[in-house]
Amino acid sequence: MKNGVQRFGKFLSAMVMPNIGAFIAWGFITALFIPDGWLPNEQLASIQPYMLTYLLPALIAFTGGKLVGGDRGGVMGAIAVMGTIAGVGGTEGQPMLMGAMVMGPFAGWIIKKFDRFMESRMPAGFEMLINNFSVGIIGMLIAILGYYVIGPVMTIILSVLTAGVDVLVNNHMLPLAAIFIEPAKVLFLNNAINHGIFTPIGAEQVKEAGQSIMYMLEANPGPGLGVLLAYWMFAKDKATKDSAPGAIIIHFFGGIHEIYFPYVLMNPAVIVAPIVGNICAITWFSLTGCGLKGPASPGSIIAFMAMAPKNKMILIFIGVLLAAAVSFAIASVIIKATSTTASIEEAQAEVADRKAQAKGLAAVSNSESVRKVIFACDAGMGSSAMGATKFRNRIKAARPDIEVKNTSVDNIPSDCDIAVVQSTLQERAKSSAPQAQLVTIENFLNDPALDDLYVQLTTLDAPADKAKDDVEKAVAAAEMSAKKDVIVKDSILLKQASVTKEEAINKAGELLVACGAVEPEYVEAMQERERMVSTYMGMGIAIPHGTSQAKGAVKKTAISMVQYPEGVDFGAEKAQLVFGIAGIGDEHMDLLAKIAKCLDDPEALEKLKTTDDIDWILKTLS
Repeated sequence: MKNGVQRFGKFLSAMVMPNIGAFIAWGFITALFIPDGWLPNEQLASIQPYMLTYLLPALIAFTGGKLVGGDRGGVMGAIAVMGTIAGVGGTEGQPMLMGAMVMGPFAGWIIKKFDRFMESRMPAGFEMLINNFSVGIIGMLIAILGYYVIGPVMTIILSVLTAGVDVLVNNHMLPLAAIFIEPAKVLFLNNAINHGIFTPIGAEQVKEAGQSIMYMLEANPGPGLGVLLAYWMFAKDKATKDSAPGAIIIHFFGGIHEIYFPYVLMNPAVIVAPIVGNICAITWFSLTGCGLKGPASPGSIIAFMAMAPKNKMILIFIGVLLAAAVSFAIASVIIKATSTTASIEEAQAEVADRKAQAKGLAAVSNSESVRKVIFACDAGMGSSAMGATKFRNRIKAARPDIEVKNTSVDNIPSDCDIAVVQSTLQERAKSSAPQAQLVTIENFLNDPALDDLYVQLTTLDAPADKAKDDVEKAVAAAEMSAKKDVIVKDSILLKQASVTKEEAINKAGELLVACGAVEPEYVEAMQERERMVSTYMGMGIAIPHGTSQAKGAVKKTAISMVQYPEGVDFGAEKAQLVFGIAGIGDEHMDLLAKIAKCLDDPEALEKLKTTDDIDWILKTLS
């Protein structure tokens, strides 16, 4: 259930978070130019209702549609939400932010289903015609549905929610929301709650009253500040005490609330402090009629005060200090009265794991259902191929039902269950495969995250015999397939003196040029690829290759090998073996599989790094 809630919350926040800049722009225009703003201007203030009514819902719907159905889904979502907006009266009706969260994913799902239906039925030569008209026609129909059904229904739902908030405010019960907000923040549901629930309701209240207390419920930096101050003053562990001042700056001025979560996890009883602190702050804000004119994101004191009405700034600042003072007082008593053997390092590790789970970056949910694991790098040719081969060989005995393949990060298939990518490429991977769970690594050969993934995928009952037989047959067929000589004597250099990384890549590329595999410009593409993401694989091996844009410079598949017994500095580690790769299709995969096989044989790998026997190398890799 927790995983389901986290995934749903992650999806809600994923629709809003990329568009926070637009919310901030709308908030500033509201705060500055409305009649009681800092710089009243009737002409500029007229921008605000159009942004709230049309721009923000369209952006959210586009993002939601794209998350489900790619670019076509994004366009569908933007079309569909216009019907919803028109159905409630445009600028005269309620803002359709929640309607956009429904229509965007729904429209993306519809076009995704249509595209799958047409995959094997698309007449040759009619692709562009059908693709364009399908979005136009289906988008029109969903917009009509939005006008007559979704818009009115969302108006009712939003009215009920707003009325519920009004009841809580009028009966002084809104502060009790802190009982749920603060624990949810530690579970990394803060963005989902703030931007998925509070922001749409707040936007409606801003339209009516010019401000909303909803923007203050989660973003207030006061409760977390109190916790950090208490640890700074009274922590018994020196490392914890010394780390608190830096955390205070990051939290209070940077708005990164996640920084105080480890301190709460060190002693879970401390969660009482931010809960009571936030209850006091919300009570104060309710009694004094405070609210913000737009969402404070991130939740720093700077963003919080920037969205404050000019006539309420002192009252709002007092509310922040009140939350900090109450939280500090309670946390201090708890910290002094209880002892714990947990360290800040252990708590931070736990937070990292929780955050990874909340974002889908580490723990694999329902690993028994995983059927396809994709290793993705920039070009999908070298490092990911090696990683996929090694992991496939490692896992096939325990999970022959899992397909392990490699591809470029921009072409991860839609049926991918888990995508393994380098941390620098994770944003591109999210865009390419929003449905996949991401496992981020630093290198493709011996990263600890791969060990964790292996454990999670193999701690199951043995798969069906039939699946195992199918995989064994497929492996046997692959081994019997025709092989091409992609590495020859002239493309191997041994016993080379240590050089710079750039010189080593140039040498590997020059060997590829010399054997007629690539054009000279491919060597510069290898350097460019290295500047983007390191091709160091771990275990003393680097496999530089060109970018995906340089495929036109490849004339035939070939691999060069340069041996540096003393190693070449590739950053954190040294590479004794530098393999230059130029591949057409999958022709180089067999040799990469041979290299990966050597990695499982320490003696063969060490000999490969030091031998002067070229014939042995060719025999080992052929």
